[in-house]
Amino acid sequence: MMTRALSRLNFRDVGGLPAAGGRTVRSGVIYRSEGPASFVENHHAELGELGFRSVADLRSSMERDKAPHLWCGPGCRLLDLDMNTDLRAQGEDMWKSLGREPTAGRAMEVMAHNYGLMPQAFLRHLPAMVDALLAGDVPMLVHCTAGKDRTGVVIALFLELLGVPRGAIVEDYRRSDVFGANLKMSGHLKKGLQETFGFVPPDDMVAVLIGVDDKFLDRAFEALDGEWGSIDGYFEAAGIDAAKRDELRGRLATH
Repeated sequence: MMTRALSRLNFRDVGGLPAAGGRTVRSGVIYRSEGPASFVENHHAELGELGFRSVADLRSSMERDKAPHLWCGPGCRLLDLDMNTDLRAQGEDMWKSLGREPTAGRAMEVMAHNYGLMPQAFLRHLPAMVDALLAGDVPMLVHCTAGKDRTGVVIALFLELLGVPRGAIVEDYRRSDVFGANLKMSGHLKKGLQETFGFVPPDDMVAVLIGVDDKFLDRAFEALDGEWGSIDGYFEAAGIDAAKRDELRGRLATH
């Protein structure tokens, strides 16, 4: 399959990771990615070759309007699952706090806080994504704008359900640092920051915003454990009962 151009983006199959009971996460079922603002003609062709039957789009309506999917045809089910926790989607308050205090430390606090909100923000959307997976609408592409924060948490939740060791979940999350690396190489970073903040923040603050950090994902897991007790408790709270969870594990991991 043609994935050469996509492999240079924050795009990958999450299959192959070790799961509970000696299982392995199935390949060719769930892919994770940055958003369509990054896709050009070569990417569209490769996405078509991969034959996606569903897309879980975690972006806000504002983000979707700015960068719509131009490749997802009638055979591809598009799920708009607005998490509304990303800094780009939250309104002005979070951005303004960074403008008042443009430091790496403040950026760390804001990002960690943001990750802690994500499991709750996704809870109401979980049934739609599970229904698509159980209906066989796969392969599924899961993405936000950068593919590292909202996507990182949602993928982590599903991998946790499959019993993937947290160390392996974190290792997969870390691979999304390619987004920030590509952004720096693109030459568009400073212009984008100027448009967003009205000034170009210091480099150490920028590194936090465009990068990945284990502490951020830890905060999401802390919220999961503190609020719902376990991943089963989380899925149960979303209305995904034990039978559906078992069926989902069977669909997403090898026997």
